[in-house]
Amino acid sequence: MTSPCLRLCFLALPILLAACATTNEPLISAPAKIIEPTAATSLVNELPPPSEPIFVAVYEFPDLTGQYKPGSKFAEYSKAVTQGADAILVDVLQNAGHGKWFEVVERRGLTNILKERQLISATRQQFLGNNAEPLPPLNFAGMLIEGGIVAYESNVTTGGLGAKYLGIGGDTQFRTDVVTVNLRAVSVQTGKVLRSVTTTKRLYSTALRGSVFKYVGLNELLELEAGVTQNQPAQLAVREAIEYAVYALILEGVEHGLWQFADPQEGERLLATYRTRQATA
Repeated sequence: MTSPCLRLCFLALPILLAACATTNEPLISAPAKIIEPTAATSLVNELPPPSEPIFVAVYEFPDLTGQYKPGSKFAEYSKAVTQGADAILVDVLQNAGHGKWFEVVERRGLTNILKERQLISATRQQFLGNNAEPLPPLNFAGMLIEGGIVAYESNVTTGGLGAKYLGIGGDTQFRTDVVTVNLRAVSVQTGKVLRSVTTTKRLYSTALRGSVFKYVGLNELLELEAGVTQNQPAQLAVREAIEYAVYALILEGVEHGLWQFADPQEGERLLATYRTRQATA
């Protein structure tokens, strides 16, 4: 015979599940906030200012992997990485060196800009006639930022460990994925690729589980299971790879004389740190 406590739990369980299903309040909620910084955010954002800002344009930064989100038994229809990497790249470029390194001109929404300018010109012409002043010209970029997400490898490393004793035990599992990003600076005047860098970022996923399977009485069996899984967001991994690519692109451009820091001595110090990091990577 089951104990009164166990019978009470079995009777209360359907009521609790029904209450959770009918409530409109989320069980777990958190307020919206600005995206969390990654390990590479401070590297690119804290760069000293350049001798002069660089006007750049980003038309697209596509997902070139063709990978779908991996599943335990089959691949899902969702893509493995974000399809909005160009928006992330623009954000990173605008924040580089406290916003002093790049002047980014809008190109992804260029059609919308041109339509709005046509609307303004037509309205001015309608109400002001020949006295309507023309709109100022659009800014143009001297350099294009090209590239994309070139690889996403899932289950590069997998493993786990577990143990049980007298029906009580636990196990842990882990998995690593790798995302690779390529970034190129291209001269608009000549079409020459000025510099090209490729960066990678590992994503770690872990799972920890514990279980109890034990007789607590003559005819009473206790079975408990609990676990937690943690997956690094793929979009944060893409952002970190892009941030480090922008950081590396700036320093390699300084090293090859494409642009320079306003303070050459500070630039030499950063270049020495960058070379040391590359040598020990």
